[in-house]
Amino acid sequence: MDGDTTARVLYLSLLLLAVSGALFSGLRQRPGQTLQQVLIWAFLFAGLVAGYGLWPDIQRALNPRNAVSRDGTVELRRASDGHFYADAQANGQWLTFLVDTGASDIVLSREDAARVGIDPGALSFDGIADTANGPVPTARVRIDALSLGPYVDRDVPARVNGGDLSGSLLGMSYLRRFALRIEGERMILSR
Repeated sequence: MDGDTTARVLYLSLLLLAVSGALFSGLRQRPGQTLQQVLIWAFLFAGLVAGYGLWPDIQRALNPRNAVSRDGTVELRRASDGHFYADAQANGQWLTFLVDTGASDIVLSREDAARVGIDPGALSFDGIADTANGPVPTARVRIDALSLGPYVDRDVPARVNGGDLSGSLLGMSYLRRFALRIEGERMILSR
């Protein structure tokens, strides 16, 4: 172990010893009140862990990436990284797509493909996509149903990326189905 790791282990050991001593002392003097306080802290800790795990879902519900206006257009807000993202359902599963006007096709990561019922292990990665990171193998697939706002498309062609891809891309083969315009911090898609 290096010096930092040793210092952390020593600090956490002393902290655990102090908390254990206080807990043991409290249990001997006032067991009912001490157990009540331990349960309160345990519930608070469990709530924090659950909130952290559910944060992406909570954030999507409170601040959706997609807003559908009264006339049926889909408005995407520019994210803090400067890109536009769209939350869409592919085969009934919610996926977050990076809207990529430089991508020719819809490109699913292996993880997202598996989420929508496509087995990446059974695919033939016989295509090649030229990316900023060089050529990567791809496999042609079809998405049974793709929903973005009020729009539902069936039997949508896509590709599964055979390399490392952190998320899925919504490319021009799908975006050309829309009239697309950018107004300030909003991308507006309509049909």
